[in-house]
Amino acid sequence: MSMFNIFHISGSAVSAQSQRLNAVASNMANADTVAGPDGQAYKARQVVFQSVLAQNGNDQTDVGVQVVGVQENQTPGRRVHDPSHQLADADGYVTYSNVNSVEEMVNMISASRSYQNNLEVMGTAKSLLLKTLQMGQG
Repeated sequence: MSMFNIFHISGSAVSAQSQRLNAVASNMANADTVAGPDGQAYKARQVVFQSVLAQNGNDQTDVGVQVVGVQENQTPGRRVHDPSHQLADADGYVTYSNVNSVEEMVNMISASRSYQNNLEVMGTAKSLLLKTLQMGQG
């Protein structure tokens, strides 16, 4: 494995975690929304990752992580009895999104730390490569 593969691996992880952070931001923005005119409330979205291990044409192995999709959480949304609400259904219930703010905060912290760690890995690899080049100059 080449030292340069570290940048590919960490770069793919940074990209994947960036997409995860975007999904968390969307979920948090819609945490307290109610069902719209179609009767459907916002459903929390989760990014699905897959590890990559494939041979390319030069007998080299490409490794990393990729986003294979975004899934909607199918858990029913929270229903609150509020007959005076303008979006209440015929039984007087208002359906809110199924976003759990606590879970989303945990996801945000986890994704943010993973993002930062992979940036640090790339910075360390860069520093090591520069020091290796400097050894040849002395």
